[in-house]
Amino acid sequence: GVNPRRDQPAQLYLCPLCRVFQIRVEQGKEGERKEEEGVKAPPEFQAPPTVIMFPRQWEMSSKGLRRQKRDWVIPPINVPENSRGPFPQMLVSIRSDQDRNISIRYSITGVGADQPPNEVFSIDPVAGKMFVTKPLDRERRSSYHLRAHAVNMNGERVESPIDLYIYVIDMNDNRPEFKNQVYNGSVDEGSKPGTFVMHLAAFDNDDNTTANGMVRYRILSQTPHSPIPNMFTINSETGDIVTVAAGLDREKVSQYSIIVQATDMEGNLNFGLSNTATAIISVTDINDNPPELTSRTFSGEVPENRVNVVVANLTVIDRDQPHSPNWNAVYRIISGDPIGHFTIITDQHTNDGMVTVVKPVDFEQNRAFMLTVVVNNQAPLASGIQSSLQSTSGVTISVVDINEPPYFPTNPKSIRFEEGVPAGTSLTTFSASDPDRFMQQSIRYSKLADPADWLSINNTNGQIITTATLDRESIYVKNNIYEATFLAVDNGSPMASGTGTLQIYLIDVNDNAPSLLPRESQICERINRNAGINITAADTDTDPNVGPFVFELPTFPASIRRNWTVSRLNGDYARLSLRTQYLEPGVYEVPVIVTDSGNPPLSNRSIIKVKVCPCDENGDCTLVGAVAAAGLGTGAIIAILVCIIILLSMVLVFVLWMKRREKERQTKQLLIDPEDDVRDNILKYDEEGGGEEDQDYDLSQLQQPDSLEHIISKPPGVRRVDERPIIPESQYPIRPVVPHPGDIGDFINEGLRAADNDPTAPPYDSLLVFDYEGSGSTVGSVSSLNSSSTGDQDYDYLNDWGPRFKKLADMYGGGDDE
Repeated sequence: GVNPRRDQPAQLYLCPLCRVFQIRVEQGKEGERKEEEGVKAPPEFQAPPTVIMFPRQWEMSSKGLRRQKRDWVIPPINVPENSRGPFPQMLVSIRSDQDRNISIRYSITGVGADQPPNEVFSIDPVAGKMFVTKPLDRERRSSYHLRAHAVNMNGERVESPIDLYIYVIDMNDNRPEFKNQVYNGSVDEGSKPGTFVMHLAAFDNDDNTTANGMVRYRILSQTPHSPIPNMFTINSETGDIVTVAAGLDREKVSQYSIIVQATDMEGNLNFGLSNTATAIISVTDINDNPPELTSRTFSGEVPENRVNVVVANLTVIDRDQPHSPNWNAVYRIISGDPIGHFTIITDQHTNDGMVTVVKPVDFEQNRAFMLTVVVNNQAPLASGIQSSLQSTSGVTISVVDINEPPYFPTNPKSIRFEEGVPAGTSLTTFSASDPDRFMQQSIRYSKLADPADWLSINNTNGQIITTATLDRESIYVKNNIYEATFLAVDNGSPMASGTGTLQIYLIDVNDNAPSLLPRESQICERINRNAGINITAADTDTDPNVGPFVFELPTFPASIRRNWTVSRLNGDYARLSLRTQYLEPGVYEVPVIVTDSGNPPLSNRSIIKVKVCPCDENGDCTLVGAVAAAGLGTGAIIAILVCIIILLSMVLVFVLWMKRREKERQTKQLLIDPEDDVRDNILKYDEEGGGEEDQDYDLSQLQQPDSLEHIISKPPGVRRVDERPIIPESQYPIRPVVPHPGDIGDFINEGLRAADNDPTAPPYDSLLVFDYEGSGSTVGSVSSLNSSSTGDQDYDYLNDWGPRFKKLADMYGGGDDE
């Protein structure tokens, strides 16, 4: 077989004599060209439909002709996309050489036939003609693979299936599409020609192996046209945009807008389809403009001794992009401030330089400063850019003289004196200096702090004089140092003051005698080897006017040394103990003389109260012994013990009595007399009121009203039952009204007595409040309940019910007595 060209129709034949598969290429090229141009080709140029025969091969043998199957390569079927029909449109004709002898039925299977998308292709089962039923779209599916089948009327296969490959021929029916309508790119200002800027790409859904999908790019326009209309070019095949000319300047043009066109058919504007997109090219800033100060000189002034104040403001111009490293200014002081009194801080918003004082200046030392300032950017200048002469300027700072406070040259000032300096002693002269040398001012002194009030100061010359004796042992002396603070004030305008501290180191002298501790103690009445009282010597002085101390007993009275002895343990401690074998219990005042090591030494006679008492085997004083040592006799001790025993007995008896009473109360509750039963009884209590809050009664609410005007004036309707009726009634004597009775019990009894004597009147002495409960009750009225009228009832049986019904029996059972 011969493979035909894809763009030429072919007819497939099978020679019936040699059974050889042949492919004949029709000479219809001229006709196809005319059809593409829209002119119908004459019949002699129209390609007849292709006939596809099921392949076979015949061989000659000794037995005659023998059929043998063989694989054939069927040429593909090319179908142009977007065909306008008419449909169905015949593609090929499938034949089997057995259709001369038997009836054959043809069918096709595969995607596009019996598989989705279904019914794109169909076949005439009798004639074997295969059709396409609708326009094909290569962008959805570019090829189809079908299988042709031939069966007899019984459905038995008479031929092996053959493969049919159908290719959809691409047509230029898709425009190039950009992914975005606007692309953003950037390029540094001052870039050289040929600098890459950005890349654009368009995609065409047509076959990119043909001219239908080959896209070419070109620039349609550039906005603005400065400095020239064609600052950029684009690679027609890759879509890369590059610069073609120099002169990009962000300060003149910061952004370009370029319209890019993409055309398929290899850029053929006559046959190709086109689309456009916009490229926004931003010219990025480089530091090609050095900062320039707006003036050659700046000036300012600063008060002396002030810090963190702005004394001058430097302004600068920079044409680079604001708030970028190429625009941000950095100021430096290159001369005129060797000590570093000033610094320049950049304002982040305005880019100005603020000259600020960081170290205080002194008018007496420098009346003015001449600074030289240079300004640069955070980013270095671009290559080939030189600094401007206007980047350097002079700044003159004038110092304003301010009245400064006086100061003490030596602060604090320390002096040394022995304690005990008497009043009126001149200690030192504590004077201050005025730093304002160019002002003729005087200084006055005063005392600011003197905790012990020991000192005074001369208000003109600062001489310190004592007003009391200096005592190192005072509570105001810390670590042998006494501090006082003084104030120096000048007469400037405004006045200024300074403080100074005087420290007086007080040297100790032996002016305090030692003392002994403890003041009281106790010891056993009998001598013991380990028994004794440890005493300690204390002295408020310091070395060398303290220990070692000397402890001794006085010679008078003689009983002291006869009964007691003192032995030194070390320089600060000694032990006081009994000298005799036994000493009667009691309280003894033992004098002990202690002497320090000062020069001259000081002595002190201290009295120690010692309780001598009987002790147990452990050497501790017993309770009886302690009491005896306190000076009580045996009788007193016995009396105290008896009182204690009686008190404990009383407490015990009281507890037992309380328990017995509680037990009786519980028993009585179980055996209650019927007369004491609280059920159905009225109990009378002796409680006639509460506390003070219950004594303020408003008895007017319980009294009978004297006037009926407030009742008669009411509108007709339902009235309260506790109001006096306005209809005429029987006249009875009005019960007396007590305006303000002293006893509420008398008042209530009087009201009850009046009510008993007036049986027709409602109980006006009580406040009755009723709530309206509605109408239409489902129950009957209680008015229907009345007493039996068949005759008088006998209530004598009430007398048999006991004392509780005695009153009721008297009321209803006493009819014969009336």
